[in-house]
Amino acid sequence: MPPAAASSVIVDAAGLSDVGRRRSSNEDHFVIATVSKALTIGESSLTDTALANRFGASTGHLFAVADGVGGRPDGAVAAQWTVQELLDYLGEAAGCYQGLDTGREHELLARLEDAVRSVHGRLVQEYGGEHAFIPATTLTMLLLVWPRAYLVHVGDSRAYVFRRQRLQRLTRDQTFGEYMLAAGAWTEAQATKPGPATTLASAIGGTDLAPVVGLVDLEPGDSLLLCTDGLTKHVSDERIAELLGTPDTARTIGRTLVDEALADGGTDNVTVVVVRTGEA
Repeated sequence: MPPAAASSVIVDAAGLSDVGRRRSSNEDHFVIATVSKALTIGESSLTDTALANRFGASTGHLFAVADGVGGRPDGAVAAQWTVQELLDYLGEAAGCYQGLDTGREHELLARLEDAVRSVHGRLVQEYGGEHAFIPATTLTMLLLVWPRAYLVHVGDSRAYVFRRQRLQRLTRDQTFGEYMLAAGAWTEAQATKPGPATTLASAIGGTDLAPVVGLVDLEPGDSLLLCTDGLTKHVSDERIAELLGTPDTARTIGRTLVDEALADGGTDNVTVVVVRTGEA
């Protein structure tokens, strides 16, 4: 079956961020944005029917969460700069994704990765110097150009897709524990234990930066979740799947996820972006 046309799919998205119950400030940031390029007809002798679909309006949706690294100065600045850099890039390149072929998809992913490396360079330049403590942040971003979602990931904020009652994680936490688990040196219990295992092995502004880019094809009815670790410390994947399996709106699900993270202790800032898709 061919993929559904973008015009036949509706996208319901909502984002929420909370300082949590133990932090004095919120170093998380998120963004939901629509990027479009269209030819608007002022006047024409052609009929409306003749004009219909002649000049399509391709629309992209940007979803991103960034979590300023706790314990570093200006962690919120790093998160804010990262989100702004991506918005600046997409503002300049609005519509460039229309009619993407395979070659241009690789170009788009490369340019998104370049935007991440650019803000990393800005942080190092602005705050760098001998013994400098550079602000750092995670980033998980999806650019949805139906039916394809382009992913950029750094750190331990996560992206999930929920399809046909099954939850799949699209990202792997870039932490020391996860790397030791992948190498077969640690068990899953060791890799998830609070402490050194949760130390970031890759971050924008960090000592090491290793952006991961990729893509996933979506179907109408799929749901997406982007979140910082303030959610996943308290809400299990099983509970996330249960909530995404309800018919509720993106905002209702997002509110419930944040409330449950707070009820379980809210030990960190918690940020979620929920995206629901369906047939128009």
